[in-house]
Amino acid sequence: MPNARAKVWGIVKDILSFRSIILPILATLLPLSMVLNSESKATRCGYTMIVMAVLWLTEALPIPVTALLPIFMLPMLGVSTAKEVSSSYVTDTSMLFLGGLIVAVAVEEWKLHVRIALTILRFVGSQPNLLMLGLMLPTWFLSMWISNTAAAAMMIPIVAAVTSQVKSASKADFAADNPDDMYLLATKSDGISDIQKGEGAILTSITLKSDDKEQEIKVNDNCPSRNENIMESNRAKKTTSTDDHTSRLSKALALSIAYAANTGGIATLTGSPPNLVFKAVVDDAFATAGKAYDGVEWSSGINFTSWLLFALPISFLTLILGWLWLDLFVLRCSKSCECFRKEKSAIDLQVREIIAKEFRDLGRITFAECLVGVMFACLAILWIFREPPNISGWGNLFKDRFITDSTPAMLIAVSLFILPAKMPAVFCTRKPGENRYTPLLSWEKTVQKVPWGVIVLLGGGFALAKASTRSGLSKWFGDSLDFLSVYSPFLLCLVVSLIVAAVTEVTSNTATATLLMPILQELSITAGLNPLYLMMAAAVACSFAFMLPVATPPSAIVFSHGFLTIPDMASAGLMMNIISVFVLTFGINTWGKLLFDFDNIPVIFQEIERNDTLSPMAQMLNSSLV
Repeated sequence: MPNARAKVWGIVKDILSFRSIILPILATLLPLSMVLNSESKATRCGYTMIVMAVLWLTEALPIPVTALLPIFMLPMLGVSTAKEVSSSYVTDTSMLFLGGLIVAVAVEEWKLHVRIALTILRFVGSQPNLLMLGLMLPTWFLSMWISNTAAAAMMIPIVAAVTSQVKSASKADFAADNPDDMYLLATKSDGISDIQKGEGAILTSITLKSDDKEQEIKVNDNCPSRNENIMESNRAKKTTSTDDHTSRLSKALALSIAYAANTGGIATLTGSPPNLVFKAVVDDAFATAGKAYDGVEWSSGINFTSWLLFALPISFLTLILGWLWLDLFVLRCSKSCECFRKEKSAIDLQVREIIAKEFRDLGRITFAECLVGVMFACLAILWIFREPPNISGWGNLFKDRFITDSTPAMLIAVSLFILPAKMPAVFCTRKPGENRYTPLLSWEKTVQKVPWGVIVLLGGGFALAKASTRSGLSKWFGDSLDFLSVYSPFLLCLVVSLIVAAVTEVTSNTATATLLMPILQELSITAGLNPLYLMMAAAVACSFAFMLPVATPPSAIVFSHGFLTIPDMASAGLMMNIISVFVLTFGINTWGKLLFDFDNIPVIFQEIERNDTLSPMAQMLNSSLV
């Protein structure tokens, strides 16, 4: 019987090894009747979307490879020209993202992010709660500017080192009978209590004390072996308590890094690909609707500064609530995890020593680190003050609509290939064999570290989103969901956010945003809402994936180190998803309304003429469903 099961399992594994061949063929052939039975562009675009959605969900092909399908499928199906599709892969938004990635490569190359992280860790302290916060803050901050994958990968070795030292320090505390932990209270015949194990007196009783109970056991001095058994039993209980604390601490620290990396990317436009997908779709929607209305491309009002003002408070509130939730649920606020105790245990001192050693190993701050830090700050300032609300920004010095957020991103990125990594060694200052000039970045290192697949994925998403809008597919979806317009905007936003947060647990967040943004745009117009309202909520909710290792790269990284199990992540992540969605719903309906005036629909969308060009597709899909 076992041999039969092994053979069956072997056959299944053989079949699964061909999934990269079988699934693309099935995904292409099964819905082919949509194309054969209809000449509608919307139907043919829907066919492309179905094929890509299946391949994205199953990951039968690498996600960036699936993003290349529109380049040949949309022209072959007559939906868009090859020139139109290809132009979507290199857009202003793509260049904004690329510029941010190059600056992030420079930060990683010279380990400026490590120095920032360790500086914060040295400042916050070594108690478990504060140590967790100290890991979350730099991970959160760095995830705004560099990839959340790199931020998580940088911080997880610190967790491994800390938990290893905590475990060894806990064993040392046990050997020394540290009174902070569960201990033996020996009561002597003279009535004097002592932690010492009965030296100079006869033991009459032993009281076992823990956090929540106390038990007194009478000692039989005529039976020393029994006394030894009592001592050994308590040692076993103490060891179990210590191991449990160490396990909970390692789980809390690992989860804190995953949560901070995910929430940090929300705060800036370049922090997470779904933010950029949202910006690209709404920019195109406003430009197209503006041209149809008065011949001028209207601005969506989404730029680095406006997004930062909206998303940064949401990101920070989610971070703090996530910290409190992990403290309550994982660390359980036990006696050994008190936040602000004044006395320092051996564990605290060892953790501090680990952090101090890591910081010392970095050495003195270098010229390259300083220069990268200055350029990093300059980029942030240029982004924030290009077009700030209610005041004149530096972008007004140039022709209207000529400057975007990609301009300073590329300016700083190119500068990194020019500026020296150290003071140039020329003339008499040059030592034999020393390079005269070394730039901060070389193209070879940049090519290796830039995640080009994400840029291709964004391009495929932009192409598919544009084709969905131009062909009328997204309009059909919006009209089909017209029954949702009877619900209040607040409830609609909450439901959309919860659904997106659930879906993105098992799919790529970029793919989710790509598929949903055009649909939500048309749904908003149909429901009489500002298109930014639901689209912005969905874009942020795409980053709320806390439950499964496959949800985001940071979750996969922390899971791969063995600190967590899937039940650990799911049990803690479920509540984290709910907390995040309610913070988002609160934020978008308070300061979000003040920033973007969601209550008023732009006139360019009020004037859009609704037509029935999609009735053939509607009839076909409705009949197929029946």
